[in-house]
Amino acid sequence: MTALGFLYPGHYAEDDYPRMEQLLGSDIRADLVHTDDAEEAQLREALRRGALPAAAERPESGVPRRLAAGVEELRLAGAETVVWACAGGSFAHGWESAHEQVRALALAAGMPASCTSFAFVHAVQEIGARRVAVAAAYPDTLAELFAGFLRAGGLEVVSVHGVGAAPDEVSTWGAAEVLALARTGDHPDAQAVLLPDTALHTAAYLPELEKGLSKPVLTANQVTMWEALRLVDRRVNAPALGSLFTKEPIVQV
Repeated sequence: MTALGFLYPGHYAEDDYPRMEQLLGSDIRADLVHTDDAEEAQLREALRRGALPAAAERPESGVPRRLAAGVEELRLAGAETVVWACAGGSFAHGWESAHEQVRALALAAGMPASCTSFAFVHAVQEIGARRVAVAAAYPDTLAELFAGFLRAGGLEVVSVHGVGAAPDEVSTWGAAEVLALARTGDHPDAQAVLLPDTALHTAAYLPELEKGLSKPVLTANQVTMWEALRLVDRRVNAPALGSLFTKEPIVQV
């Protein structure tokens, strides 16, 4: 049994995780603990005012305090790794800040750790892409910060599109709305389209998204699950979860 741990902010699209667990097979368990989603709410409000939170409020300074209880719960459940399933709270202050955040999380957890933002960079590398388009439910300002993070990771961002929808709204979207977002954000030069909001349900729609765009589509909860598997050196062939889950070496599901 491979036990994966996730810290998920708020209550939006967390049911993506048991769905993905089912698609991955009986020897993989996804344990999810909810955390306070105030970090991303704070970011959205600050960006609406045209500013970022002060340095003292940056994510890495708060990881042990805000996530310690969740980390302890995952450790007691037997998790082998922990991934913070939050994109905006990790990329908004830049590449180095996110590294500090993950280091603090790994130290608090006593196990390998990562976050959704790094998961996107690693997932793009996994599928052999370099040029990407961003289709975000975020406001344009937050979407541009995500694009900057990707560029710091060595990727070429050919287009950025944000719609400015709130997490409560995004979490109610079905296949049609998610596909419309992906199509709107796509670009002819993009080798993959990235949807960075963990409040967005996508686990059930990945084959439909990739068929509709005729290219890989990487979504926040999908890459977060893949990142947790990467940290424990598991590669699983599960085509229902998109192109990302069809890379060698294969363990057929």
